[in-house]
Amino acid sequence: MSNLPELSKSEHDVLNVLWARDQMSVREVHDLLATDGSRAYTTTKTVMDRMLQKQLLQRENFHGVFVYRAAISRPRGLARLVHNFARRVLEVDNVSAVSLFSGSKKISKAELAELEALLQKLDDEESASQ
Repeated sequence: MSNLPELSKSEHDVLNVLWARDQMSVREVHDLLATDGSRAYTTTKTVMDRMLQKQLLQRENFHGVFVYRAAISRPRGLARLVHNFARRVLEVDNVSAVSLFSGSKKISKAELAELEALLQKLDDEESASQ
């Protein structure tokens, strides 16, 4: 399922902030991510610009300030990561991996259902290509 992104850790970090807060400026995202001072503002800006080009983020001008929001849902962002983790690390099928999320308060039932559907599609595509 080529339309599921492979996210870097930095991209996933940015998306986590935006999934939780809806829309924010680069400065606001940076301030939440760089609480220990380990990341430069320009690094956050570069990551977010790259994500905009990859269509992972949307940007709009709000009174002279660009604000960003996630262009993909949390399940779409997690699907490839969960799939790879299930296969390569846990050596289990996607259904078993999804069950790990069932007790989580961070992912809603609707998001869990979307994640499960995306992972099923990945399984179907892999089976068809073999």
